[in-house]
Amino acid sequence: MSQIIQPEPALVLFSGGQDSATCLAWALARFSRVETIGFDYGQRHRIELDCRALLLERLRREFPDWGGRLGADHIIDLGVLGQISDTALTRESAISFAASGLPNTFVPGRNLLFFTFAAALGYRRGLRHLVGGMCETDYSGYPDCRDDTLKS
Repeated sequence: MSQIIQPEPALVLFSGGQDSATCLAWALARFSRVETIGFDYGQRHRIELDCRALLLERLRREFPDWGGRLGADHIIDLGVLGQISDTALTRESAISFAASGLPNTFVPGRNLLFFTFAAALGYRRGLRHLVGGMCETDYSGYPDCRDDTLKS
């Protein structure tokens, strides 16, 4: 099945994890040029962030058609998010659930901030489409992974 390549470029929110890697493959199959953006907010499990460059290099090598469409990679320092978020994602603490039902891994507004920074970069670089891998069915109760939040 051949895909129609859209002439407009896209920016993929790419953490290096499986959801965002799937989104990157989806975008590379559909857009003429794809750039990536990742965020370092002091997350304690940095393995996804550390894998980003390896995944991008391997995509370029193993999939030359996609590699030709793969543009710049951007890492944005959002350390301030880690400073204001006292969560198990940014601090050494056991995962637990609050009375609200949210796990203490929830970083309030994280995905909204990611999209805001991605939109600002995309606007400046002429990237008309944003692609993110937030998944409502795998959101652990995170409000900013819900479809209605992301569409608002």
